[in-house]
Amino acid sequence: MSAATACMPLVLDPSPLHGSAAMADAVERRQPGGMETTKTGSEGTLGRVVRSQVFGNEDDDRAGHGDGDEVSKPRAVVHTLTCERKPLFEGFALWRSIGRPELPELDPILSFDEFEFSAPAGFLDHPHRGFENVTYMLECLSTGCFQGGISYHDFSGHKGTINPGDVQWLTAGRGVVHAEMPAAGQGVQRGINIWINLSAADKMVEPRYQDLASHDIPAAAADAAGGVSVKVIAGECLGARSPLRPRTPALCLDVALRPGARLRQPVPRGWSACAYVIHGEAAFGTASGEGNGASTATARTLVVFGGDGDGVELRGDAAGQGARVMLVAARSHGEAVARDGPFVMNTREEVDQAREDYRHRRNGFEMADGWTSDHASAAEKHS
Repeated sequence: MSAATACMPLVLDPSPLHGSAAMADAVERRQPGGMETTKTGSEGTLGRVVRSQVFGNEDDDRAGHGDGDEVSKPRAVVHTLTCERKPLFEGFALWRSIGRPELPELDPILSFDEFEFSAPAGFLDHPHRGFENVTYMLECLSTGCFQGGISYHDFSGHKGTINPGDVQWLTAGRGVVHAEMPAAGQGVQRGINIWINLSAADKMVEPRYQDLASHDIPAAAADAAGGVSVKVIAGECLGARSPLRPRTPALCLDVALRPGARLRQPVPRGWSACAYVIHGEAAFGTASGEGNGASTATARTLVVFGGDGDGVELRGDAAGQGARVMLVAARSHGEAVARDGPFVMNTREEVDQAREDYRHRRNGFEMADGWTSDHASAAEKHS
């Protein structure tokens, strides 16, 4: 079973980016069975509540603290991949950049897909263990708007819809079982799916959802004219900081660049970094092209940055319409990876154990015993 068939792309246009420039407020609550869930709201501050749980006092390891002027040596581009649309079955197709033979992974990023999803496709009840699964629903492309969302339901009772512009950051940890389907009557959905590996020490943590609505994702701009607009999904950029706290420290930015506009974004040393062009054309690396480290990429192209440097540079094509780019970076683990479909561990024995735990509904999968998602129940009624 491939990563794509194991789960609806969780980790799946250019219009003005929106969101609150202030940090979104949030409230934490527990779902049945101890599943930890965070949703945006009006009570409490997510950053204050959970930051110590993930980052402790490691301020120097936080992505993007400071501003772009602090980047003294942008990383060079070392690899470029063009992605082609690949239909997998009726109603589902993807453009895969990471997780293919040319680039099986970019430690700790296991897969990176842009996807389109519509009825009759669906991903009924299935498990996960050992990684973080990110779903970011895209809003508008230049060729039209996508109004659909993804409906989900998991074995702890957590359910809802990821609407256009929303993000869900799922830490599967020791085990999650869920289902995802196109939201009823909403046509074709488009999004970005990213799988981020958990370290060996975090493989068996309790699962956790962090859901952030589009209007609560912090936004930032580099100048009053809006030459650079950023939605800060995870990490920090231009003084705006996301309330999401990934278990594996990560940076995830949705960047809109007007023609000729530039963003220099700090990335900690020891982190892998890549950028995916959603729309338009962008340049990466130094503008002077020093050391063959510069590269230009068009829509549905992934660029991979080398590790030498303290940040990355993105520029909108000066002669074109600008670009929309997903910039993703995460702290590398440097560990062995063993994976089989929905299970990502460090050894083959651990993968086999995960499969047995799911089969026997134990060690993190107890709530799956006798549980059926609303989506699976509805499908059975109509079969």
